[in-house]
Amino acid sequence: MPHVNPDAQLPPRDGGAELSAAGGATAQLRINEIFFSLQGETSRIGLPTVFIRLTGCPLRCTYCDTTYAFAGGRNLGIADILRHVAEYAPRYVTVTGGEPLAQKNCLPLLCALCDEGYVVSLETSGALDIGEVDARVMRVMDIKTPASGEAGKNRWENLPLLNMHDEIKFVLCDESDYRWAKQILLQHRLNDKCAVALSPAHGMLDATQLAEWILRDRLPVRMLLQLHKLLWNDAPGH
Repeated sequence: MPHVNPDAQLPPRDGGAELSAAGGATAQLRINEIFFSLQGETSRIGLPTVFIRLTGCPLRCTYCDTTYAFAGGRNLGIADILRHVAEYAPRYVTVTGGEPLAQKNCLPLLCALCDEGYVVSLETSGALDIGEVDARVMRVMDIKTPASGEAGKNRWENLPLLNMHDEIKFVLCDESDYRWAKQILLQHRLNDKCAVALSPAHGMLDATQLAEWILRDRLPVRMLLQLHKLLWNDAPGH
């Protein structure tokens, strides 16, 4: 799939999309990469999608597969980001990280993408406030499990903010994680709030075993494998 490095030559500034007042033509974000691939997770799995990966994350999950996004990248204005995205003429756009909400200008970027008519999703760790995210955006929020090493960072105040437009994801490392996620699912009636997905941490939990647990316990969840890893392993830009 094509991959755009932010360090590549930017398109000319004239003729670009106009930004709403919320977008702010001068707003800057630290961008690690912008690329076109298949959505590897969520209910939109398999759909051609432009990904905007923001640099930086306050968490250090044990299974993190994007440590390269902790640093580096380049500062780009929202207008320039929109021009990169428009080159692919996509329907779907995902803003991811790192942790996108760690950059304050993620919020106006999401608004600007929605204003352009894209179907926008946000992939977030669940450690930061999601309450100010544009209502048009599908919020895909992790709940970090004990084996992730970051369960203490879960912002439980986010749960009442979720609606049926959003999704929750648990990445599971072992059976203890599964039992913990099952307890949280039932205690908070998560499937009444939005769709819930369980995913095995790549290389740590056998997918067939997880499938058998879900079926045994009749859990009202979707099981997801990370399609992009099956196709491209952990290669950046996918």
